[in-house]
This record gives sequence, structure tokens and C-alpha cells, in this order.
Amino acid sequence: MSDIPTHYRALVLDRVGTNITANMRIEQRVTPQADTGSVVVRILESAVLSYQNDIYTGKRQYPMTTPIVGGCSAVGRVAAVGPDTTALTTGQLVWVDCVVRARDDPGSVYLWGIHEGESAGSRKLHKDVWHDGTFAEFAKVPLENCIPFNEARVCGELGYSPRELVYLFHLLVPYGGLRTIDLKAGETVVVCPSTGGFSGAGVQVALAMGARVIAMGRNEAGLAKLKALVKKGTPWANIETVKITGDQAADTASLEAFGTIDAVLDISPPAAAQSTHLLSAVGALRRGGRISVMGSVGQHIIGWRFLSHDLEVKGKLMYEREDMVLFVKMLEAGLFARGKDLVETKSFELEDWKEAFDTAEEYTAIGRIVSLTLGKQ
Repeated sequence: MSDIPTHYRALVLDRVGTNITANMRIEQRVTPQADTGSVVVRILESAVLSYQNDIYTGKRQYPMTTPIVGGCSAVGRVAAVGPDTTALTTGQLVWVDCVVRARDDPGSVYLWGIHEGESAGSRKLHKDVWHDGTFAEFAKVPLENCIPFNEARVCGELGYSPRELVYLFHLLVPYGGLRTIDLKAGETVVVCPSTGGFSGAGVQVALAMGARVIAMGRNEAGLAKLKALVKKGTPWANIETVKITGDQAADTASLEAFGTIDAVLDISPPAAAQSTHLLSAVGALRRGGRISVMGSVGQHIIGWRFLSHDLEVKGKLMYEREDMVLFVKMLEAGLFARGKDLVETKSFELEDWKEAFDTAEEYTAIGRIVSLTLGKQ
């Protein structure tokens, strides 16, 4: 680690509370050492959640132990490897993922730098092992949470930058849900709602998987922008849109007008938990159709039609490591749009973290994400 500085800068949350500017500070810390089961990564870009402010002010009551270096997933370069590392090498461009699972109990899971999870095992890992996240110039990362990119292909031939690759934070979530219901090329999937950050990314992912997409949303202007962006970057995409009116039967009929529907992906935010859109989508599913629930559902979707049509529903938190590996292969295969036709990232320096958090609240929709820039591209 001779070429690595002895100290690095990190954004530290001292306590959760309404006065976020008083509760956060930039601190100089001693650079961590890589040991068994870990790598040290020089962070280039770290994703910012649209509700990052809400987590740190306590509006969203996510349990965590403070002080903590927060963060999400990130893009970085391997700076140092542990003695059991056999494939990753220093200098390699990698995806740094925030989903941490106990190696001896995958059910003990939490989102690194975001919350501590709900099991005794996840709380132990959060507090004692993998605590500080990626809002820092360097991070000590679980070995299995680093997924390498073929940089010559992804950045050289396809032209993606680390600032664009941080959009995987949005793309991977719906991919995990679509994988768990085994979405196949040629099938038709309803994405509802579809005009948010993660749900809009779900439209892009489903299309890249070869499916036809029916995107639902309340905002007709937002749906038009979504379709226009998709068609600009992937003119061959098979995409339709349906406005959510709140009339359950009418919305089901609008979906049925497009023919056989095989699957539904729901990534509803908490504010939409009582919306009728999922009931409408379920009502349009073919016999044997599948539903992936990744968001907030407050409606009762299991009734007579659910049983008589042999429907299947699966809940999914994020994704698995295998999903990340396969997704990177999709990216390297050139199945996604390039540059601003895929994503337009708004990035901020570490000192401007508050502006980044505030911007992230409003800068939401397909192809939009905010990041903190921690290192040279």
C-alpha cells in the first residue's frame, strides 16, 4: 500500500436528527488495511439516495449505530487486496455494492451505510465489522461485494464513465426483482409505477432483457418523457404506456388492450402503498402470471382471481451476488443505451454533500441519479 495515502477524507454522521448540517462533518481518518475477506477500494463515485436527507434527519426511521460514514453503492478502483484474494487486482475498476449478507447466514442482510437490518446477525455486522460506507475517499469492502468491470470494453469500447456506471445502483434493484420471477425475452411485463428513479430504471432493464414493457404512471408528461428517452437510446424498444387513473377496472381494461401480460414489477414508494395500480395490473395478468413486489404494498392482492389464475407473487429485497455478475455481463454485451441516453448523473464534490442530498430529492426519474465524486476519474 505504498502508493496509498496514510489518511483519507470521509463524511461522518455523528447522530441522526433534524439539524443535519450540525450532525455531519468531513473528517480525516487513517486509511484502512486490507485483511482476510476484504479489499480496500479508492472510491471514485458514490451514489446518493433520493431520500438521503430523510434517513439522516430521522424522517425515515432507519436504525443505525452512529457515528457512521454513510453511503450507498459506488464505483471505485481496487487499492489493496487481502491475502485470500485470487482474482481482483490493484487498479481494477470495480462495482462496490451496499448489500451485505452474513457469510454463514444469508438471511442476516442489511444495506451498508444505510441501516443495520433487522436481525441480530445483521446488527452485529453493521456495528462491529462492515460499518462505514462509501461517502469517503477510501473504503474497506467485503471481498464478495466487489464486482469487476472489463474496463477496456465498458469504458473503452462502449464509452461509459465511472460517473455513468454509478447508475447501476438504480438498475440492479429492478433486475433482482425481474430475475426472481424469471422474466423471459419476448414476454410482456407491466412496470408500475414507472416514473420514479428505481422504477424507471426497471423499464430500461426489462427492455434490455428482451421483454415488451407496459409502463404505468399517473403523470402523462412523465410517461411521455420516459418513452422518448427509451426510444432515443434504444429505437427498437417495444414499450407502451398506460396512465393510472385510480379507476381499478378501467386501468385493468387499458392494460388488457395490449394483449397477453405475463408479469408485473412493482416498486411502489411508501406514498403509493394504497394506490390501485397493482390491483389493476394483477387483474390483467394471464393465467400463471408472476408478480415481483419490491416496494410498499398496502392493497390486498390475493383473492379469488389470484387463486383461480394460479398467479405467483415473490417479494425481493435488492438482488443476489449472481445477479450483479450477470448484470455486468449484460452491460458489457452492449444491451443498454450509451451516455446521456442511459443516464445523466449530477455529481458533487464531498464538500458539497448537502447540495447533493437536496438535489437528489428532486432529481428523480428514469436516467437520473446523483453522486458524490471522491476521486479522479
